[in-house]
Amino acid sequence: MNILMVNKFLGPRGGAERCMLTSGSLLAARGHRVSYFGMEDAGNVVGNESGLYARHRDFHRRGLRGLVNPAALLYSWDARAKMKKIIKAFRPDVVHLHNIHFQLTPSVIDAAFESGVPVVQTVHDTQMLCPSHMMADLASGHACSLCITHGRLSCVRRRCIHGSLAKSLLGAAEGALYARLPQYDRVARYICPSRYMEGLLLRTARFAGKTLVIPNCAALPPIPPGEEKGHYVLYFGRLSAEKGIARLLEIFRLLPDVPLIVAGSGPLEGEVIRCGLPNVRYAGFLQGEALARLIAQAALTLCLPLWRENCPMAVIESMALGTPVLASREGGLPELIEEGVTGMLLDDASAHACARAIGTLFADTEALRTMSRACLKARSRRMTPQRYTDELLGVYRAVL
Repeated sequence: MNILMVNKFLGPRGGAERCMLTSGSLLAARGHRVSYFGMEDAGNVVGNESGLYARHRDFHRRGLRGLVNPAALLYSWDARAKMKKIIKAFRPDVVHLHNIHFQLTPSVIDAAFESGVPVVQTVHDTQMLCPSHMMADLASGHACSLCITHGRLSCVRRRCIHGSLAKSLLGAAEGALYARLPQYDRVARYICPSRYMEGLLLRTARFAGKTLVIPNCAALPPIPPGEEKGHYVLYFGRLSAEKGIARLLEIFRLLPDVPLIVAGSGPLEGEVIRCGLPNVRYAGFLQGEALARLIAQAALTLCLPLWRENCPMAVIESMALGTPVLASREGGLPELIEEGVTGMLLDDASAHACARAIGTLFADTEALRTMSRACLKARSRRMTPQRYTDELLGVYRAVL
């Protein structure tokens, strides 16, 4: 089978990208041909034989004048034309979309539809429902669903996208436009990594009958025999506001005797480096065996975001490597973590409450050891690479 994976970034930038790269690798290992389409970007690690990529667009620049052709962030004729050429050359049996909004836009759905190729999409975030894709008020540090309950103008009033009125207007316009246009109806199946995400989509009638839940999986190296646990707590992932990085640093100001290692990259990288906390060490951006070893040796990992996570790869990878997770009881996280067995879930995610919970659990080495064994024992029961690949191929065959 020929499969065309489509995502705006084609490198290991975040959880969506790692999921896409893992999917492609697993499918290729089964003997399927996998090609990729996304933006031109220095961080790309996969591509296509035609050497065609959408023009790079940076949505993080300030104001609309910092954006090249704002209309192209609503609908990219460039991405559509190049994708049609790739489809003609590669002749995919199915197109699998991941994150496409703003940089690629739903124009890529039209490219596949007009070429007669069925489309499936993994729904990594809430972009189709919330213009900022976060469903969170970063200023207050609380989850938010106003765009669903009161309309997308809530995004404009609160300047939810990068604190910018211009970008929030553009985001709201994009959401309103595709609520009326037929592109989302042209996707044959929406793969939701959590029941939480499926429930959000099914609030809108157009997605009824098109969703199914397939949790993400992690293709990880085996744990080195006799691996000893280290004396530290770990956060790894994107260093951005919605991930709760500012609150994370506040928590460890309250825990001067508990070491924290932070691994990852993102806009708040400098905040971590310059935090001045002697118990916080920044390990940089890691991947592969180096990251796996850091995770496996951690006593505990943290997932305390401001938004509601869908099915974060960091939690899956942590537990698969025998490290329990302390997380907020929000979004799809309760679907991944078995309370008191493979980790802990917090109802109160304030800095002081988190500090108390982390301090108590970190000091209880026997509880952590028991949880670690439970994580490893559950590894084969969770979504394995073998089962995940079978599920994907089942979806592809169903839409052909």
